[in-house]
Amino acid sequence: MSTPFLNTPNLPFCKGCGHDLIAKSTAQALEKIGLNPLDVIMVTDIGCHGIIDKTLNTHTVHGLHGRSVALGAGVSFAMENTDKKVIVFLGDGGSTIGLQHIIEASRMNLNLTIVIHNNMLYGMTGGQTSGLTPTGFRTTTAMEGNPFSAHDICKLTHTAGAAYVTRILGIGNIADKLAEAYSVKGCSVVEVVEICPSYGVKFNPKRKLSEIMESMGHTEGVWTNDRLAYTYPNSTKMNDLLAKLPVIEQKHTGGLDKHYQLVMTGSAGEGVQVASAILARAALSSGYQVTQKGSYPVTVGVGFSTSEVNISPEAIHYHGMASPDAILVTSLDGLNHQMKRINAMKDGLLLIDSSLEVPTTGAKVVSHDFRIAGPKNAALYSLLMFAKITGLVKRDAIIDALNDMGLGEKIPVEKIEGLLNS
Repeated sequence: MSTPFLNTPNLPFCKGCGHDLIAKSTAQALEKIGLNPLDVIMVTDIGCHGIIDKTLNTHTVHGLHGRSVALGAGVSFAMENTDKKVIVFLGDGGSTIGLQHIIEASRMNLNLTIVIHNNMLYGMTGGQTSGLTPTGFRTTTAMEGNPFSAHDICKLTHTAGAAYVTRILGIGNIADKLAEAYSVKGCSVVEVVEICPSYGVKFNPKRKLSEIMESMGHTEGVWTNDRLAYTYPNSTKMNDLLAKLPVIEQKHTGGLDKHYQLVMTGSAGEGVQVASAILARAALSSGYQVTQKGSYPVTVGVGFSTSEVNISPEAIHYHGMASPDAILVTSLDGLNHQMKRINAMKDGLLLIDSSLEVPTTGAKVVSHDFRIAGPKNAALYSLLMFAKITGLVKRDAIIDALNDMGLGEKIPVEKIEGLLNS
């Protein structure tokens, strides 16, 4: 039995939203042309349509507002297998913001399909006017009706050179029309004209989609350019950037026989990400597979700093974590950021600075004054104590990693180890 493209029939859209139709018709269309979910890379934009990500069984990439086509173009450039399919979903708002990306993908005739969910307004942010809002269409920022004309996105992309351009009215089953667009080798652009049930219907009662589209002077149709899809010349193709990274050879051994999840958390600017990187390198040099993911506020240098590290003797296929085996906390910022996780721990290990109140948790708690080594060294101090308690990575592996990263002379390791052993 083949894997479906959607993992649930209950999609997260408002009742009557055309995004639901596009998603379900896309799934049918891709099955119709014989693709399986792992043949497809779906790139979505900011907007209501973008919440489809979690329901897809395909590869997914979620981009910044208006930048999804640029991301899709990068994926297309990098793929040597032209039987794989890159599909970009974005709304009329994202199309307005990222119009140049759409024009360039069309001009270069890149091998991808761009599906524009044109509900004629910014649905996620409150129903504001976009560059594809028709003249006279009412929005929250044009209550008397939009005074400007809309871009004809189909005319623009066809003129720019896209191999295949179509405008579809978002009513009924549109799977066959989408299947035709998805089968194109080269750039195909699909504009699906729909209406937002929350804002479009509210401010434009009793108006039919066909009448709205007719008022713009736009028609359904297909427009083509007889062009071959662009392929990146092999003679100038850049080598794999990962090949430039140094190989970390195994020099140490560890006793880990199962997947282990660790969280380090503290305050921004206090070395959490550095200590986490040292752990990751030490684990790699101990023969483990590793992922490392950092998170911190948009305003860098203030608030919390958290790093999640997966360590395993086997290949790691997903970098997320739900129930950490250990959490290392060196400041109140970090404690507040990870409080829910700590409360939810039923076992495992919690290393926490002694200046902090120990929260309710099922984990084994070790409270210690990590900040005595100085705020910038507290995270590394907690890491060395973690290594001593668990034996997951050896002390020598941590020291070698620190030296290999050029930090040996910058971090007072002997002072920290003196505290650890006192």
